[in-house]
Amino acid sequence: MAGDFVMGGVFSLHHYKVTEEHNYTTVPEPFRCSGSIDPRELRLSHAMVFAIEEINNSTELLPGIRLGYQIHDSCAAVPIAVHVAFQLLNGLDPVFDTGDNCSQSGMVMAVVGESGSTPSISISRIIGSFDIPLVSHFATCACLSDKQMYPTFFRTIPSDQFQADALAKLVKHFGWTWIGAVCSDSDYGNNGIAAFLHAAQKEGICVEYSESFYRTHPYSRIKRVADVIRRSTANVVVAFTSSGDLRILLEELSREPPPPRQWIGSESWVTDLDMLRFSFCAGTIGFAIQRSVIPGLREFLLGLSPSKAASSSLLTEFWEDSFNCRLDKDSPDCVPCINNFWPNPVSNACFPKPVEFLSFSEVLGMILAVFSVGGACLAVIIAAVFFHHRACPIVRANNSELSFLLLFSLTLCFLCSLTFIGAPSQWSCMLRHTAFGVTFVLCISCVLGKTVVVLMAFRATLPGSNVMKWFGPPQQRLTVFTFTAIQVLICIVWLVVSPPYPVKNLSTYKDRIILECALGSALGFWAVLGYIGLLAAVCLVLAVLARKLPDNFNEAKLITFSMLIFCAVWITFIPCLCQLTWKVHCGRGDLCHSGFHFWTHTVHFCSQMFHYFIQARKEYQKKIDEQEIIIISGMSSLHIPKVPQFWVIACVC
Repeated sequence: MAGDFVMGGVFSLHHYKVTEEHNYTTVPEPFRCSGSIDPRELRLSHAMVFAIEEINNSTELLPGIRLGYQIHDSCAAVPIAVHVAFQLLNGLDPVFDTGDNCSQSGMVMAVVGESGSTPSISISRIIGSFDIPLVSHFATCACLSDKQMYPTFFRTIPSDQFQADALAKLVKHFGWTWIGAVCSDSDYGNNGIAAFLHAAQKEGICVEYSESFYRTHPYSRIKRVADVIRRSTANVVVAFTSSGDLRILLEELSREPPPPRQWIGSESWVTDLDMLRFSFCAGTIGFAIQRSVIPGLREFLLGLSPSKAASSSLLTEFWEDSFNCRLDKDSPDCVPCINNFWPNPVSNACFPKPVEFLSFSEVLGMILAVFSVGGACLAVIIAAVFFHHRACPIVRANNSELSFLLLFSLTLCFLCSLTFIGAPSQWSCMLRHTAFGVTFVLCISCVLGKTVVVLMAFRATLPGSNVMKWFGPPQQRLTVFTFTAIQVLICIVWLVVSPPYPVKNLSTYKDRIILECALGSALGFWAVLGYIGLLAAVCLVLAVLARKLPDNFNEAKLITFSMLIFCAVWITFIPCLCQLTWKVHCGRGDLCHSGFHFWTHTVHFCSQMFHYFIQARKEYQKKIDEQEIIIISGMSSLHIPKVPQFWVIACVC
């Protein structure tokens, strides 16, 4: 359940996990629990839900704040408990929110659990590094009292040190001085029985044997412990075990008529009602946890109806195990699945919806990645050719500084497309829009600078004109920097006020979840696009004004053509973006259009440039003594032979 602050819950709802052999050739299956549900753990988990709902409904405890929760099943296994701890740190999913507000962190504020000491130790060591408290209701190992090792661990139950001393005094009280001891092979059992044996020695109690076991140990190990109990001469057995472990041992003891034994139980199992089915455990004594009546809890737990059970796979499993019947979801008590789930074809169970996003593994993602990387490499190659021939007169006269900057911006524009591939995250959502906007403006600023230089260069040839002193290289650099800085400032304001964030799109399709990036501030998004469109429009107007310049140096025609293609792509894209139903597909279409657009221009520039370098240099050597023309770039003029128009345009582009 969502809320302003989310609490985590970890309970051993099952006592076993499915064991799978990993062959290291396929992706391992996710962890899965097995066995029947522990009713007590289920009751404890619902007690946590009840407490959170009581807080949310109270006007005095946390007014104006709503608590949410995430409850996980650890299967009483350390690997799954560790996996759950990382899930609680990162959020159930990678920080997705279906609402308008996005949490800045996926971490929970605190965790309730675990019931076992060993899983609690593992969880506390992980989340303690992030100063997240773990409050346990049943982890009693005395080792957890070490605040240097577990500074963020707290519990609402006494340490086993008190119970161990009390059990030793209890045994001494009844005059039992010859006993046996068994324990769980875990932090809870080993530390607990060690504390008990130390206290028993002080009380003058002798111990015939002390055996440890665990429920996942081989059958031979369990049988050996059972045989030790059968053959022993001690009539009193102190069992410092968890209920799940002891259940396995008692089942083995029940295979043969067990000898009469007086059982002394630790708090973990002595009040477990499931142990009543073992008749030879009658008369077991021990210390129970003090109970109290919580108003409303009984009614909350007994308020479980078929409709509520049907909405939860866990409750459905518990219902069918408890009542030995199938919970029919087609009954009049049928309820819809929650947002992230979808019913199976027969509508008797809810399953998680498949999650979709543009990934590198799908065909569209691969094509876009190839175009992006290929285009970037092509731009780098063109830049390398320019640099290699930087001493050529036409390259020197071509305002090479803006040309290199333009190729650099084209390379970044290609690579920015890669940020649109993969599962959206907080950082990728902020990067994909802002980086694309800044690099796009840098590209158009260079083209705009070139257009102005071409336009002013020919006006400078008029008698008495000194206009070029205002459009020299320093002014060109300042123009590009200023135009780009304005876009950077817009993006910074956008990110500070309301940045883009990842969301789950549950409305476009009912049977699947689309992972995408919300804009955060729509005004910021349209400001970025609007500024790009403004620069493109200015560049187009100036290029049109310069279209009638002399044919020997008319780069404006090529710029006009490029801007017309650019405007056509964006004019068709923006209306599509405004349609919410097509939002995801148009986002992918935008990437393809942008990649194709830049790819087309780069191939065009590349082909003409190589045409120049292969042929123009030969023509230059032939016509070195022929007619001369003056090509003006910035504040300088060079005398070079007259060459065909498209060679000059290709070099400038």
